[in-house]
Amino acid sequence: MKKVFLFAAAIAFTTSACVSKKKFADLEDKYTETQDLLNTATVKLNACLEEDRVRSTRMEALQDQVNTLKNTNSALLNSQGDLATLSKKGAENLERSLESIKEKDLQIKTMRDAINKKDSVTLALVTSLKGALGNLNDEDIEINVEKGVVFVSISDKLLFRSGSTTVSARAKEVLGKVATVVKNKPEFEFMVEGHTDNVPIRNNCMTDNWDLSVKRATSIVRILQNDFDVDPARMTAAGRSEYIPIASNETSAGKAANRRTRIVVLPKLDQFYSMIEEGMKKASANE
Repeated sequence: MKKVFLFAAAIAFTTSACVSKKKFADLEDKYTETQDLLNTATVKLNACLEEDRVRSTRMEALQDQVNTLKNTNSALLNSQGDLATLSKKGAENLERSLESIKEKDLQIKTMRDAINKKDSVTLALVTSLKGALGNLNDEDIEINVEKGVVFVSISDKLLFRSGSTTVSARAKEVLGKVATVVKNKPEFEFMVEGHTDNVPIRNNCMTDNWDLSVKRATSIVRILQNDFDVDPARMTAAGRSEYIPIASNETSAGKAANRRTRIVVLPKLDQFYSMIEEGMKKASANE
């Protein structure tokens, strides 16, 4: 507890050199709010990944059940021969098996349709982003998809000057194009992540790379909200500091690659399950 007190006192003393007590309190509140948003986004992302894993496992289990039931029916038919000679009990078992197969096949088809629909929406988003940002240098911006999540990675040489959190005029043009696309896709939320290299930073207004990465993320979020009217409820600002590099920090090129801001576009999980429920209702109505 004593160490925590001393650390808080050190931060207060350092920060007071460049901001008033009121501004420091405002910054501290915003930092706390940002940290809460990061924690919420992390929980949500982990929940999304876990739900995706559970869904895949369930689909595999359902498929195994279907295969088992089909094999059971084949065995029944082979052992009984002609359907006309089946006993009443065997015929009832076969009927129940066929109904179960039909139900399992319907569940699998509905889940696959929902996944395909989600993937189509994700593909449309990627196509829209690439169309809007297609004239940029590949070294400055990269768009890719991993496990159904869209990532837009923008290099810091396009966004910021070294050690700064002020967004450049050229970067605002890029963010405006991104905002135009995401505003038309209400089925997605997104998180803005700041990343740094491993070179320590310390000045009157910046404690370390954690501080720098978070403040850069919040700068981007504020521009999307204030300049381009993106709904703030759909956004999360997060800092990842130097701890998720994509290249070696042993070279200048590697450090430059690691200094980046990443926009993570996340599908809303509740909408995905709504698609499944809607598909099940339609399938039941057509029976």
